[in-house]
Order: sequence, then C-alpha cells, then structure tokens
Amino acid sequence: MRVGAGPVADEGQSFFDAVGGHPTFARIVVRFYEGVRDDDILRPMYPEHDMEGAVQRLTMFLEQYWGGPGTYSEQRGHPRLRMRHQPFHVNPEARDRWILHMRAAVAEAGLAPLHTATLMDYLERAAHSMVNTFDETPRP
Repeated sequence: MRVGAGPVADEGQSFFDAVGGHPTFARIVVRFYEGVRDDDILRPMYPEHDMEGAVQRLTMFLEQYWGGPGTYSEQRGHPRLRMRHQPFHVNPEARDRWILHMRAAVAEAGLAPLHTATLMDYLERAAHSMVNTFDETPRP
C-alpha cells in the first residue's frame, strides 16, 4: 500500500535515499531559511555574510544524520549540536519559531506522511534540546 506523494522505502534503503536524497534535503533547508530571513526572532542569529554557510551546514548535517554522505563530519567534526548553539539566545520562543519554519519547509517537500512524521519528530526533539535560556527574547 502506498500513501502520500513520497517514494516508498525499499528494504535496507536509508531514509536519506527513500525521501529523494540531496535534492529533497536541499529544498527543505532552502525553504526553511526563506522563513528565517523574514523572522524577527531568528534572523538576528544568522549574519548575512554567513547565510549561505548556514544553508550548507544544515543541509550536510541533515543528510548525514539520515544516512547520506558523511560530509558534515568530514568538514566539521562531531556535530556537538548543543555546544554549537550555546552562543545563541535559544529560548522557547526561538525554538517555536524554528519549528514553525521547519514544519512549513517539510510540508512543502511533498514527502510521504510517514516520512514527514519521522523527520518532524526528530527535528522537534532536536529543537527542544537546543533551548539554553528561558530569558525573554532581546528586542532592539
């Protein structure tokens, strides 16, 4: 039985391959950062001069996590997500905005419902684990 628009996974196939590989993850990440660009809470965390770098790093990380190439670790070492996000003001408001934009990006990817649920389950748990303060978001 096939449900949804996404591809069906073959036995032994990685999640990365089952959802369409690099093109799928690249589309999700680009769409995610389109939302971030206009977000008054998240945008200050992403300097303009490094926006493309952020796109590349998140794409490589997600691809590696889901069974694709190990480029992220080859270039950057162990992900150490909490350590890498520690310098940023990640409170529940920022977490919720991050999830909002990621949910929109994943929804637009046209994955099978099971793939969408699997991916969002991980992304939401990861976002919750990045919270490092309960202080209010600084406003200019």
